[in-house]
Amino acid sequence: MRIGLTGGASSTDKIVKQAQRAEADGFSSLWYASSVAGDPLAALAVAGRETSTIELGTAVLQTYPCHPLLQANRVAAVAEAMGRPGITLGLGPSHGSLVEDVYGLSYERPGLNTEEYVEIITALLRGEDVNLQGREWRVRSEGRMVSVVHRVPVLLSAMSPRMLRVAGEFADGTVLWMASAQVIKTRIAPAIGAAAAAAGRPDPRIVAGLPVAVHDDIDEARAAVAATSGVYAGMPNYQRIISAAGAVDPADVAIVGSEESVRVQLQSLLDAGATDIWAAVTPVGSDPRASAGRTRSLLRELASADA
Repeated sequence: MRIGLTGGASSTDKIVKQAQRAEADGFSSLWYASSVAGDPLAALAVAGRETSTIELGTAVLQTYPCHPLLQANRVAAVAEAMGRPGITLGLGPSHGSLVEDVYGLSYERPGLNTEEYVEIITALLRGEDVNLQGREWRVRSEGRMVSVVHRVPVLLSAMSPRMLRVAGEFADGTVLWMASAQVIKTRIAPAIGAAAAAAGRPDPRIVAGLPVAVHDDIDEARAAVAATSGVYAGMPNYQRIISAAGAVDPADVAIVGSEESVRVQLQSLLDAGATDIWAAVTPVGSDPRASAGRTRSLLRELASADA
């Protein structure tokens, strides 16, 4: 299995050590939220130089606060600083509550805004000049884009039909959070696959991110997920994807149970169409270190099986 973990730590030094350990343990990737280290790109540039093969991806950087030309230059600079392929740009429009209430920007047309953004940034990262006067974004990039010395794949946080079409048509796939195997099989994989095929693009990646806990008491494990992931229940975008699975909150779609049960549930994500698993290890019980270690041990075993 291609299994990645949630990335992030309190300092760049710790982020580097985490990446080195994950690579040594056979994990394929680490995924970093936009808030990691204030801005994860600086730390990823350093971690990328101190590792060899592990993929370092953002999941996700917000589109609204950063113009696509600036964003493309930022990530191209990280690719050059890493000195190797391995940076993946995960993007998403975030949520109306953040974009409007915190940044003071309009969230009136997130679908159109994201489509124009992804069309622009993917072209820039392919080395193309872009001259687009859209409704949401305008750019004239000639002479203003640095060289992209290593290919930078782009994944879009896509859950709605429009976003899945954009991800298949322009990006390299999607990075998901809180999407169950059922939802991937019935809604995500068919839509993004059809969009990619219609655009003559390769089969898209589908990175499935979910909380994971190996624990014998399922109720206790779900309670731990609820305590750490409850914020997503109040976000409309995530609530829709959770509800699509017939669930109520993040704890309902988390992957929890014994080693064998978790193994089966992870395989079900791949059987549903996911190409990669992003496991957010969730500690459970009175000894969180031991709990996380048990979960990581199984994930390491599964990640190393194909190595």
